[in-house]
Amino acid sequence: MENNKQYDYLIVGAGLYGAMFAYRAIRQGKRCLVIDKNPHIGGGCYTDDVKGIQVHRYGPHIFHTSNKAVWDFVNDLVPFNNFINSPIACYRGRRYNLPFNMNTFHQLWGVETPDEARAIIDRQRAEYADIAEPANLEEQALKLAGRDIYETLIKGYSEKQWGMKATEIPAFVIRRLPFRYEYNNNYFNDTYQGIPIGGYTRLFKRLLEGCEVRLRTDYFDARAYFDGLADKVVFTGCIDAYYDYCYGHLEFRSLRFEHKLLTGVHDYQGNAVVNYTEAEVPYTRCIEHKHFEFGQQPDTVITYEYSRRWEKGAAPYYPINNERNNRLYARYAERAAQEPNVLFGGRLAEYKYYDMHQIVEKVLEMEL
Repeated sequence: MENNKQYDYLIVGAGLYGAMFAYRAIRQGKRCLVIDKNPHIGGGCYTDDVKGIQVHRYGPHIFHTSNKAVWDFVNDLVPFNNFINSPIACYRGRRYNLPFNMNTFHQLWGVETPDEARAIIDRQRAEYADIAEPANLEEQALKLAGRDIYETLIKGYSEKQWGMKATEIPAFVIRRLPFRYEYNNNYFNDTYQGIPIGGYTRLFKRLLEGCEVRLRTDYFDARAYFDGLADKVVFTGCIDAYYDYCYGHLEFRSLRFEHKLLTGVHDYQGNAVVNYTEAEVPYTRCIEHKHFEFGQQPDTVITYEYSRRWEKGAAPYYPINNERNNRLYARYAERAAQEPNVLFGGRLAEYKYYDMHQIVEKVLEMEL
């Protein structure tokens, strides 16, 4: 029977998964239509130019990987710089280096050697040795890190991030905490790390070259029409929305961003990311975007990031992978597995937190 479909693939979502899939499919001679309800490509990675500064509109994204093939792939599309993520934590006016390393321990206790730091951490951990199975984040953090690190750098930030008391947050959120007994402020351990020169939107433009893209287009506004255009659908939105929430809503945490252009301010905070770890400060972090590209512009752009409860109309960011939600997702995933012509992929469709390099690697290795 003759195939009259206009496209081989309808790709719902112009974020990283959708754009990566389109890139590979186009190079295999497939006809692709990408649609996105947003007015821009790039999903949560979208960047735009404000007075020569590439602003990460939906929070900072630092690409990092130890997979050379993945690093070479993205750099073949657009050149990346050598930005190293070295966030700072602010607690009651004092600054601490992250991740937990010898700089942090010196700032907390004045210690100068790894043995001195280990002794304090081990002593504080020992106070909670009788906690065999931590029942919540607070017990887990105290058992892993001791009281000083927990109260200064974990408690308030976690409560803001998850919108509940630390004693109500599941312990699995921090099954492990990395400690470095060296003076090393590099947040990641990966071999390669950087930011696309000129912003992430440049990367997405390259990924979507040769592909038809329709923005401000909501799949659910004309679902039957769009399904009729292509042989197969690649769906990167929320899987529960695809099935009209027939089993119930999956829970997410959302974010709110407050962007400010500071005219005549060359450097606002001296670092790309500063986390605010006390509960009394309403935002979780402040981002100064020019630092991602070592900018020297006379002005600067900062963003305050607020964690918030997800509700209808808000953007979903972080899946809440507790027992209840994982069981619910399993029901949706079982149903999705019966869809021969629909591929569900990405953080929202798979209800799983992915870093960018993991998405790139996954799609590169797929058989289309």
